[in-house]
Amino acid sequence: MDGGALYSIGELARRTGLSVKTIRFYSDRGIVTPADRTAAGYRRYGPEAIARLALVRTLRELGLGLDAIRRVTDQEVTLGEVAVEHAAALDVQIRVLRLRRAVLMTAATREPTVEEMEHMHRLATLSEAQRRRFVDDFLDAVFDDRVGRTAYAAARRSMTPELPDSPSEEQVAAWVELAELSLDPGFRAGVRSLVDDHAAELADATAAPPRPDIVAVTRELVEAAVASGIGPGSPQADPVVARLTAACARAVGRPDDTELHGWLVHRLEAANDPRRQRYFDLLAVINGWPAPEPLAPVIDWSVEALSVRTAR
Repeated sequence: MDGGALYSIGELARRTGLSVKTIRFYSDRGIVTPADRTAAGYRRYGPEAIARLALVRTLRELGLGLDAIRRVTDQEVTLGEVAVEHAAALDVQIRVLRLRRAVLMTAATREPTVEEMEHMHRLATLSEAQRRRFVDDFLDAVFDDRVGRTAYAAARRSMTPELPDSPSEEQVAAWVELAELSLDPGFRAGVRSLVDDHAAELADATAAPPRPDIVAVTRELVEAAVASGIGPGSPQADPVVARLTAACARAVGRPDDTELHGWLVHRLEAANDPRRQRYFDLLAVINGWPAPEPLAPVIDWSVEALSVRTAR
C-alpha cells in the first residue's frame, strides 16, 4: 500500500500487534480517529494511525493513563512534559510501596497483633512534619529545660533521625523500630538519667571549660586495651585503669579514690543499656551514617577492671 492508503481495524491490528477490541476502544475515546468510513460505516484509518498506536502502546506500558495519553496525542503537552509529570507520580508511588513493604517485612519478623501492625503502619506513614514533632517530643523529654537546651544542642542533633525524601526499605524499617523505641518509657527514663548524670558532672566540676562525657572518656582510654586483648584483671590493665580513673576524676572535679571508682562503675553500668546501642545503630541506618562501634565491650571491660581492683 502507498502512503495514502487507508487501513481497516483488522489491518491495524495485524500491523500494530494490538487487538481489534483495543483499537476500537482507543478510537471510541478519540485517541486515534478514523480518516474515513466506508459506505457500510466501517472505519478506515490513515498511515499515521500506526505510529500513533505505537506511541499509545508504549505510553500505556509505561503506566500512563488515557487522559495523559490524549494530551500527548492531541499535542496539548509535549512527550517530555508528560514524562516528567508521570515520573514524579511514580516517585510518590515508589515511596508508598517502599513504606508498605518495609512495614510488612518488619511484621514478618515479629508476628505482631493487629493493633501492633496498625501502629507500625502509622509510624511508617507519618509526614515529615509529623515525624519532626514525634522526634521533638522524645528529645524534649530527654533534654528539657532543667539541663539547658543550649548546652545540649549538639547532643540533640546527634540523636536526631532525618529520614530522607526517598528512603530505602531498610531506612523505613529502622525508622519504625527507632520510633517505637523512643516511645518506651523505660528507655526514655534511662536516657534522661544519663543526661541528668552528665548535667550533675558539669555542675560539680571545679574548672570552667565544658567537661567531656564520662562514657566518651572511657571509650577513648579503654578501647585500645580491649582491642589488644588485655584482660581486665591482668597487671597490664593497671595503667589503663589508672589513666581512666584519673581522667574521670578531673572531668567531674572529684578525688581519684574508692568512692569515685564505685560511682564510675554505677555510671558505666547505667550507660550499658542495649537499647541505647540499638538506638544509635538504627540512627546510623536512617541518617546514612557509618555504623557506630559497639559500646558494650568497652563498658564491660571497664566495669570488671574497676570491680576487681575495688575488691582487692
